[in-house]
Amino acid sequence: MSSPLAPDERQRIDAAINDIERRTAADIALVVARVSDRYSLYPLVWSGLAALALAAVAAMVQPAMPSRNVILIQLSALIALTLLFDWLPIRLSLVPKRVKHAHAQQLAHLEFAAHAAQGAPQRSHILLFVSVGERYVQILADRETHALAPEGTWGRIVGDFTSTMKKGRLADAIVAAVGALGAVLVTRCPPAG
Repeated sequence: MSSPLAPDERQRIDAAINDIERRTAADIALVVARVSDRYSLYPLVWSGLAALALAAVAAMVQPAMPSRNVILIQLSALIALTLLFDWLPIRLSLVPKRVKHAHAQQLAHLEFAAHAAQGAPQRSHILLFVSVGERYVQILADRETHALAPEGTWGRIVGDFTSTMKKGRLADAIVAAVGALGAVLVTRCPPAG
């Protein structure tokens, strides 16, 4: 699957992250996921329900219809709708928002744990996690780094990010968020030595 960011956008983002890491004692990781889960069950469940409803309607409209025809209608509808509902935009619209956000949050925490385990122990760790399909953004930081930011700082950065991303400017949103993180870290988390 291709990246949602163009190579020049990725270079601009990497340059912003490298600048902040050079001026602070923080490791900033960025994860941009197209989706946080496959949600394979949802197309099948919704297709099954729709096929049952369609067969029930057909049986009510034509009560004398042979059961073999009803089963054929169900199977045809199930196959066609499963294929249709498996298209990513439709599949994501079938999943409840709270489920999508729970999956995205779980992936964000797994990614943070992986990045923190790889990083230098004397540096602060921050993860900017973006799941494009779920329209989910989260900033995760270790306890010490989280305590450095004034109350509401991370939420404000996420809010600004979300409003810029809604305008279709993902790379600009990421660069602005990295800059905002840097503004907090430069004064409160200077480089060691």
